[in-house]
Amino acid sequence: MQKIYAAITAVNGYVPDYVLTNHELETMVETNDEWITSRTGIRERRVLKGEGVATSDLAVPAVKGLLEKRGISAEEIDLIIFCTSTPDMPIPATANILAHKIGAKNAWGWDLQAACSGFVYGLTTGAQFIESGKHQKVLVVGGDRMSAIVNYEDRATCILFGDGCGAVLLEPNTEGLGVIDSILKSDGAGCQFLYVKAGGSLKPASHDTVDAREHYAYQEGQTVFKSAVTNMADVAAEVIERNNLKGEDIAWLVPHQANKRIIDATASRAGVPAEKVMINIDRYGNTTNGTIPLCLWEWESKLKKGDNIILAAFGGGFTWGSVYLKWAY
Repeated sequence: MQKIYAAITAVNGYVPDYVLTNHELETMVETNDEWITSRTGIRERRVLKGEGVATSDLAVPAVKGLLEKRGISAEEIDLIIFCTSTPDMPIPATANILAHKIGAKNAWGWDLQAACSGFVYGLTTGAQFIESGKHQKVLVVGGDRMSAIVNYEDRATCILFGDGCGAVLLEPNTEGLGVIDSILKSDGAGCQFLYVKAGGSLKPASHDTVDAREHYAYQEGQTVFKSAVTNMADVAAEVIERNNLKGEDIAWLVPHQANKRIIDATASRAGVPAEKVMINIDRYGNTTNGTIPLCLWEWESKLKKGDNIILAAFGGGFTWGSVYLKWAY
């Protein structure tokens, strides 16, 4: 009996129209374009503006475009895994809201929260449902409206994040193409260095928490940077070595877009040259769960069937992981 692999058969993305540049941020906080660019590699990011809009509104155009590309209806989707740190609301899951908005009447689903590693966690999880033979079409969405939880008076965090969403469709493959291997890790000791202090059951929303601005993302930059450089690079190298690959065997490295220096360190450790690394952090900033699928979307025309692709991410929690996949089309 042939082994079933979970292959990506379609990818699509969406970013909002509004461009928030470094120069505009100079008018909001004490910072400057040269400082931001040299330390992060970010020149601009996208922001979803308007009343009554949420993360699901980033996902709808991304997913509708994906379905159109693949030539299928939303009713054919079996499962939706929505990887996000900024759900529309605590209850219900944004996966359910998205299913309703696109008409995926036969899909069940849930939200997966693993900070910036959510998409690699979600892709690996979705692959299990395909490999088991249980499902035929699994939608893995990675998207965040980070502008909703960014304090634009905190120059340590407001320069980093943007809004965006990407989605992939997983389907069965018997040619040996798709998700081949993954390594996923976490360490809860890192929770105090990148988190939102209030709004959960530990510290419910109150006048005090709002006044203290505790519903925004807080980050201890140096600690997160050091952990990300080490762990994201190590796990990418580990999945490459475990599959008897070398840098020259990799068609593309797709790193989470948190910081250009972290990306460079990961590429160096994996032995992948700069021209084989997908980078869009300069235009979109850190879209959290959106970074990796947005890269795949933008580079789709350059991907070839059989290409060896390495995904790598690091996020708050701490969470990190890497996926090795073979491109299927």
